[in-house]
Amino acid sequence: MTRSSRLTVVLALNLILVIGLVVVGVSAHSLGVLAAGADYFADATAIGVALLAIWLSKRPPTARRPRGYPRANVVAALVNGGWLFVLSVLIVVGAVDRLIAGTPSVHGLPVLIASGIAAAAMIAAAVILGGDLDDGDDENDERLSLRAVLLSSVADAAAAAGVAITGAIILVTGRFDWLDPTVALVIAVVIGYHALRLLMEVSVGLRRHWPGSK
Repeated sequence: MTRSSRLTVVLALNLILVIGLVVVGVSAHSLGVLAAGADYFADATAIGVALLAIWLSKRPPTARRPRGYPRANVVAALVNGGWLFVLSVLIVVGAVDRLIAGTPSVHGLPVLIASGIAAAAMIAAAVILGGDLDDGDDENDERLSLRAVLLSSVADAAAAAGVAITGAIILVTGRFDWLDPTVALVIAVVIGYHALRLLMEVSVGLRRHWPGSK
């Protein structure tokens, strides 16, 4: 399977999950599920950027661009990392607001089912993308762009698993609704940390292509 094909499959998974998670999140009053849906929408956009970058990087040189588009994949990774960081901040704000103002009653069963399916789908996506990274391709910038998407898929799987566990606890006990925004808060902090690390790696790529950049 080609790199573009792998990304296209993961893109389709994300778009399907966005629709399902938003519907469940609204009906179940779950910030964790809504945050996951927003995350997958950001991921879908990021994957689209990565696919565009791969297409641009494969285009032959022209008189106007004799070197082609060597920076396309680095810029794609930058966009992806930036999306993740901004999203993590938005989730933190929403979670803190719910913890302070009060958490509405969360319906545990739909949260458990939807998040469990999402976690399984993102694990499958990570396996699909990870197989491409194991192929030993020497296109380091393109691999960096793909790694950004892989990192996001792994984070999504962990986030969905955490929300599913929260849904199970609420379902069994009929209490602890505050766990939903708490888990969303923890997940957002973890995602933000990894996004910052990715952006630091991207800065190395930027210095390689723009030696004068800081």
